[in-house]
Amino acid sequence: MINITLPDGSVRPYEKGTNAHQIALSISEGLARNVLAAEVNGEVWDSSRPIEKDSAVKLLTWNDTAGKATFWHSSAHIMAEALEALYPGTKFGIGPAIETGFYYDVDFGDQEFSSDHFKAIETKFMELAKQKEVFVRESVSKADAIAYFTEKDDEYKLDLIQGLEDGKITFYKQGAFTDLCRGPHLPNTGFIKAVKLMNVAGAYWRGDETKKQLTRIYGVTFPKASELTEYLLMIEEAKRRDHRKLGKELELFAFSEKVGMGLPLWLPKGTALRERLVNFLTKAQAKSGYEQVITPHIGHKNLYVTSGHWDKYGADSFQGIKTPQEGEEFMLKPMNCPHHCEIYKVKPRSYKDLPLRLAEFGTVYRYEQSGELHGLTRVRGFTQDDAHLFCRPDQVKDEFMKVIDLVLYVFKSLGFESYTAQISLRDPDNKTKYIGTDENWKLAEDAIVEAAAEKGLNTVTEYGEAAFYGPKLDFMVKDALGRKWQLGTIQVDYNLPERFELEYTGSDNQKHRPVMIHRAPFGSLERFIAVLIEHCAGNFPLWLSPEQFIILPISEKYEDYAKKVSDELNNSDIRGLIDFRDEKIGRKIRDAEVKKTPYMLIIGEKEMAEGKVSVRKHGEGDLGEMTIQAFSELLIKEITV
Repeated sequence: MINITLPDGSVRPYEKGTNAHQIALSISEGLARNVLAAEVNGEVWDSSRPIEKDSAVKLLTWNDTAGKATFWHSSAHIMAEALEALYPGTKFGIGPAIETGFYYDVDFGDQEFSSDHFKAIETKFMELAKQKEVFVRESVSKADAIAYFTEKDDEYKLDLIQGLEDGKITFYKQGAFTDLCRGPHLPNTGFIKAVKLMNVAGAYWRGDETKKQLTRIYGVTFPKASELTEYLLMIEEAKRRDHRKLGKELELFAFSEKVGMGLPLWLPKGTALRERLVNFLTKAQAKSGYEQVITPHIGHKNLYVTSGHWDKYGADSFQGIKTPQEGEEFMLKPMNCPHHCEIYKVKPRSYKDLPLRLAEFGTVYRYEQSGELHGLTRVRGFTQDDAHLFCRPDQVKDEFMKVIDLVLYVFKSLGFESYTAQISLRDPDNKTKYIGTDENWKLAEDAIVEAAAEKGLNTVTEYGEAAFYGPKLDFMVKDALGRKWQLGTIQVDYNLPERFELEYTGSDNQKHRPVMIHRAPFGSLERFIAVLIEHCAGNFPLWLSPEQFIILPISEKYEDYAKKVSDELNNSDIRGLIDFRDEKIGRKIRDAEVKKTPYMLIIGEKEMAEGKVSVRKHGEGDLGEMTIQAFSELLIKEITV
């Protein structure tokens, strides 16, 4: 017998060789029908794979991330089987699960392929899925694996086999298709009830531009046809909310090839939006004892050698900036923390001076490959709402909890109600990626875990996701469409104070090292604004909207009155403009709706005579006539709420 420990802590005895499906069946038939795979001692296995020793087992369903990954990886194999049936001689690269769905890189040889062929592949896919073919796992020797794919004439699989260790190679077979694969896979193909091929693109083999370009086919599958329908509707809504599309329509930002890819240009309305976010956080930080600083956009190479960033990122960053002075080299600033360490060092510090909280809206520059750039979410120049807190060890947890409060205040103010706090720790099996001692890492990790627990946060723990200098708490926010975004982050760092030899004089009159807390509630203004645009579909909270109203005179006869109304509202610190165009009022209203201006004030003869305005609200329609004072009070009340 072996003992199986389930996620709730219960321990059950089973016969040696029992598999996850049998464990599920012993709990309930309903659960057994829904188990896709299992996590056995932290490793994802096929639900049919025998368990030979005492193990911790988590049964994975569609509701688990690893369950979905198994579902979609299995779907890639079925698509490959369909392609092989429809296009004999096709060769296959890799076919992984991705965040939503899967892809497979394939070589069609001389055969033509485009998205026009998607329908035929989808039909064949579902024909194969309905056969409920079992995914069979087989261990093979390296020699046999090479022999199989040599006979099949698939050079891509042969290339992959070269990097594998003999004795750890497995094939998976379903129906007429056999693939080189670690797995795991679904119990059978029948779990898949709906498929949609989404896109086709080119991809160089192993990402190497000197190698052949393969055809990458993206797809997505679901266990219910209704879920595919919902997903496709969500995709259409996401296109409508795309921040790149809305950014252009709302005249918020632009890009220029002459300026450079990934370097956004903020237009007047976008700048107004951005500055309001900055002012909002600056005010909140001032109440919490932060002091604003400004640092240069470049720094001497030695600054980043000291911090460790040069060793970790130097090869992938923008190349150094040479000066006329021989041997002198600078870098575009990739992060603000080394500069803040130098600010800390400008004068001696006492334990009474701590915590010292330095904040900066600092623009940093990081090289991203052109294919990775995406609107404002992936850029080469971005502004972090950065701050670094220098504190005594006994202050770390309390300061960390105060930062959590600040992050949650930001989320609440901007309508992000659904989030998870990810505790990002270092990879215990690969410590070479990180700097610092085990002792300091344990102190930092314990502080984060304890603070998150005391705040009652909904947390998940991810190993290997820490920064190279310390663990962190990353806030994963769900937007209105249910998509997850990593926004705010808080990090505990014992290492940079060591590297920069930061000190303070303690109450014992001895020198001590401070601890750094890095934090950025927005993360970066660019990414945060992109997510905010898509979350609210461009309908910003009134306090944040670049223009809170627009005045629409019916004709030029009422323009003087329109200016008077505008002046009165501006004097109450309410922002807006006047549409002076010689257009019909219906066109002006439609254009204001497209621009998502919160309020439209229509002015004609009756309104001017009575000293009033006719008010329309974006998305709601006519609110009737109001005095200017009443309208002003309406907006001030909404802004205050």
